[in-house]
Amino acid sequence: MRILIIGEGGRESALAAKLQNDPRISKMFFANGNATTDVIGKNVHLSEIKELRDFAIKEKVDLTIVGPEAPLVAGLKDEFKKHDLKVFGPNQKVASLEGSKAFSKKFMQTYDIKTAKAVVFDSYNDAKEYVQTQQYPLVIKASGLAGGKGVVICDNIEEAEATIHDFMIRRIYGDAGIRLVIEEYLQGFEASIIAFSNGEKLFPCIAAKDYKKAGNGDTGPNTGGMGSVAPSPEFTQEHYADFEKNILEPTINGLKGEGFSFKGIIFFGLMVTKNGAYLLEYNMRFGDPETQVLMALMENNLLDVIQDCMEGKDIQLKFKDEKAVCLVMCSGGYPRNIETGYEIVGEDKLKHSKLLYAGAIRKADKVVSNGGRVLNVVATGSTYDEARKKVYEDASHIHFDYGFYREDIGKF
Repeated sequence: MRILIIGEGGRESALAAKLQNDPRISKMFFANGNATTDVIGKNVHLSEIKELRDFAIKEKVDLTIVGPEAPLVAGLKDEFKKHDLKVFGPNQKVASLEGSKAFSKKFMQTYDIKTAKAVVFDSYNDAKEYVQTQQYPLVIKASGLAGGKGVVICDNIEEAEATIHDFMIRRIYGDAGIRLVIEEYLQGFEASIIAFSNGEKLFPCIAAKDYKKAGNGDTGPNTGGMGSVAPSPEFTQEHYADFEKNILEPTINGLKGEGFSFKGIIFFGLMVTKNGAYLLEYNMRFGDPETQVLMALMENNLLDVIQDCMEGKDIQLKFKDEKAVCLVMCSGGYPRNIETGYEIVGEDKLKHSKLLYAGAIRKADKVVSNGGRVLNVVATGSTYDEARKKVYEDASHIHFDYGFYREDIGKF
């Protein structure tokens, strides 16, 4: 088989590493890839959907796996389907469950999926008027894609008004913020559940925990994710039963009700409160950095799982009875003005962990940083503490100028 993986982050490195020893795969291509995928297969510099389509036709690609959300929201699956090219991922309409928070919130409300109370706004003045009368904290979300950063928790009216102005007037996330979702703040802990879809049913993985804030102790700005652990230490069997009844099953009913059959991934971003689990958001692809810890623990052959889903077969997911920790090392200034272009050294000193490059490329005989989240260090152990110690011991040997990481991943 010839496989194309679209994306260039640590998630794509984790998928590539999981697939690389499958004897059925003769060639893997990555658009645009990174310093890890460059070794596993061949990186190709393509971004436009038509370029990717033409490449897949020319190279006789048997299966395309899409990592990031943007190509799916832009309609990659629809374009590939016209040419009988197989894609593991939803079409443009279904991808709107991630691409538009307004669309997904309406879907949740229509199908009685347990979620925070929310109102959608297209008008700047209406949004400003609404926040004058609300209880705080309050959550304001850009409806469109904002790289995981378009969510702000506002503690007072001044912060809410400033956020509305940033999103709708200053357009700090472009068109993503011209429509807003303003919703009640939920107090609790977050959990991520990634599920495989075979077109009829959803098959959830174990829950993972993602660390979204840039600084230790969950301080600083939101990021795409500074680390992850699996299974989520706080997410109990009772929480899972609540998720299944109030979120998973009504989501399946909603997908069927809307005619949203697809073969791919649906990611449930959850907030677990004293009143149970609430759905914060859907992503229609593998999460990053959750995929890194899930792939480290998954016992199944990933290609088998994907092919069975593509053929509409039921699957049985199996995970090791271990703990996994992923630490994300970032460029200076992330997530704002990032410093890149610095040589990364120390990979040869890792003893206990797997290094997965993300925002890093190979230049001659060097690896240099070229993105915000530069690399991931992933380890497993019989306890969270064991896995955590492995990760941090190995991370201490890796260096690049202005690089930083959180020191509390896996401490909970």
